[in-house]
Amino acid sequence: MTTAPTAPTVGAELPALEIPVTRTLIVAGAIASRDYQDVHHDAELARQKGSPDVFMNILTTNGLVGRYITDHFGPSAVLRRVAIRLGAPNHPGDTMVLTGRVEAVDGDTVTVRVVGANGIGTHVTGTVTVTVPAAGPGRSVSEAGS
Repeated sequence: MTTAPTAPTVGAELPALEIPVTRTLIVAGAIASRDYQDVHHDAELARQKGSPDVFMNILTTNGLVGRYITDHFGPSAVLRRVAIRLGAPNHPGDTMVLTGRVEAVDGDTVTVRVVGANGIGTHVTGTVTVTVPAAGPGRSVSEAGS
């Protein structure tokens, strides 16, 4: 049985999400986003260019960050802005752990600071702005929990 999400409050921590970084995830994400750069699908060419293996592209990371937020806030949540910056690459065999903290709540709009870390460091940092429809007619997300 699932419970209705509580109204977000500033400072609230989102539960962590562990994402296994597989070669399939990296290659499929690159193909799905039409990013055919060899460093995202050809390990030998990635090594020739100085990387120990293929690595995840920013569009896949962006999609995973969006999924993290909408999984938390529910199917009616609407992403309004995703602003991320990449750091340490995601390589096959690692795990990326996404964490989030609510930074602002303004009516039905919530801003979350997101960090994704892997075994070699911080892969992604950024903020996501999401609209979370109120629990009832005429009620803001901050009123929905009262």
